[in-house]
Amino acid sequence: MSDTQTLIENRPPSVATLFLERVEATPDAEAFRYPVLRTTGEGPEEWRSLTWRQSSERVLAIAAGLIDLGVQPEERVAIASNTRIEWILADLGILCAGAATTTVYPSTNAEETAYILADSSSRVLIAEDATQLAKVRERRAELPALAHVVVIDEAGVEYAEGDPEGWVLSLADLEWRGSVYLERKPDSVHDRIAAITADQLATLIYTSGTTGRPKGVRLPHGNWSYMATAIPATGLVTAEDVQYLWLPLAHVFGKVLTSGQIGAGHVTAVDGRIDKIIENLPVVKPTYMAAVPRIFEKVYNGVAAKAREAGGAKYKIFQWAAGVAREYAKAAQDNMQRTGNRTAPLGLTVKHAIADKLVYTKLRAAFGGQLRAAVSGSAALAPDIGFFFSGAGIHILEGYGLTESSAASFVNPGEAYRVGTVGKPLPGTEVRIAHDGEILLRGPGIMEGYHGLPEKTAEVLEPDGWFHTGDIGELSVDGYLRITDRKKDLIKTSGGKYVAPAEVEGQFKAVCPFVSNILVHGADRNFCTALIALDEPAITGWAKDHGMAGRPYADIVSTKAVEELISGYVDQLNAGLQRWQTIKKFRVLPRDLDVEHGELTPSLKLKRPVVEREYKYLIDEMYDGTREA
Repeated sequence: MSDTQTLIENRPPSVATLFLERVEATPDAEAFRYPVLRTTGEGPEEWRSLTWRQSSERVLAIAAGLIDLGVQPEERVAIASNTRIEWILADLGILCAGAATTTVYPSTNAEETAYILADSSSRVLIAEDATQLAKVRERRAELPALAHVVVIDEAGVEYAEGDPEGWVLSLADLEWRGSVYLERKPDSVHDRIAAITADQLATLIYTSGTTGRPKGVRLPHGNWSYMATAIPATGLVTAEDVQYLWLPLAHVFGKVLTSGQIGAGHVTAVDGRIDKIIENLPVVKPTYMAAVPRIFEKVYNGVAAKAREAGGAKYKIFQWAAGVAREYAKAAQDNMQRTGNRTAPLGLTVKHAIADKLVYTKLRAAFGGQLRAAVSGSAALAPDIGFFFSGAGIHILEGYGLTESSAASFVNPGEAYRVGTVGKPLPGTEVRIAHDGEILLRGPGIMEGYHGLPEKTAEVLEPDGWFHTGDIGELSVDGYLRITDRKKDLIKTSGGKYVAPAEVEGQFKAVCPFVSNILVHGADRNFCTALIALDEPAITGWAKDHGMAGRPYADIVSTKAVEELISGYVDQLNAGLQRWQTIKKFRVLPRDLDVEHGELTPSLKLKRPVVEREYKYLIDEMYDGTREA
């Protein structure tokens, strides 16, 4: 048995135990950085730090406060908040109390918030602010189990006349109660932690389904202690790293990063404001960060648009440098597979060095200048975009996992990463490909099941532990996995040909710098079509140079000029596709797709049925009375 396998099999039963071990091992090391938000005036925001010891003082106080409120082991405590330092401290406090965290996206409406809280029987809600409090006040009659609401930001919170006594309290109040409780019962939290077993419920994460009610995925403590052990064992993160964490912590991808941090002991800078990412990167100077493909696509489109606006020679230099980056990355990757060295031929290396001085150094500086690796997950990254960043010295390591597998099942291994794949399984995770191409997983990260839904659980989880992911993939001889599509999303045309829409969509994102989102349609049709949403900053910048300065987005995208522009990129896409994959017709949408309209999940994945339903009239229009081969 290898040292890694021994480490995983002998790991502690919970992240709560690992957290105490981390505090004991490095009490005075920096654990977190977080911004103090400006209330008035201009100027840069101040970033403050917490050591592991300081973090533990707050975590233990929160845990004791929950115990004082009567929260029992495995009872649910929900968090409805954006990503911020208090989310992490509250989650750790819940786990250290032996309770289980129910995650709620702050963007979730009142009806669905009430459903999640009721279905999970959550006893306490930790709400970010008055807006989140208002959602449960409105539905309080539907939530008999909800005994308390703890508010992080008290600004604007009014204690309503109808509130039961003690129903609403602040996070500061909770921590104060916990501190008093610990004075009376100093061992109470440590006793709770010592009693936690690996199979005890730690987290309920509700999947954002495209149809019907979301399902609560039950993830026990052992899942997270596995992630906290296995992630550092891959070499992906070390104690010297600085992680920038902005992903929604209500999503399993964000949540798993907190376990990996505890295992490795590195610093995490926390700020969930997406509009602050570009501003924060040069301040935080991360060595490691995780993101979804849309973020890298936006960066790529933004850089291309800026070069285009500069015009003339500068745009030609960017186009040349982008081509060199891709060519260099592909050559280096091929050489890595053959010889174990990520190098390229001499002539290409010389061109790459020139392009580096002209273009790539500025791009790396925008990421803070220290970025060693970025992990991309949640959806597929277009290979051409991956090769572009790789050649520019920003190494994007794609990974793969699901809520049901605690997020991290596969990740690309450091220097040996391969663009277009999601890498190799984490130590301790097994994989096999079913006869129909479906990826099956088994290991310590797989969920216990769906909350209160044994029949749904039995549909995906076999008695011997194999989990049916619903994704189609291929394994290389040396164990690298390539995802080809969602099993349920594969299109079969009326001509009997199968099309993987995500593959076509990814290729279009690589050739068209103006695209934000694209949905390929064609199930049971005799040809494929596409709904295309454009990136607003990119297309308005282009419009400014084409006599449409100041016109609103909806006007710009409805013009013949934009139709012809996008048509050229569709033709470029089609040139590299099989005949039955080609896009015969397309429509540019009047606005971009977003989370607010329910077309994207909070992790920015496309909800196909929602988009197809909303824009059915455009799809019907493309097929109306038309016959295409």
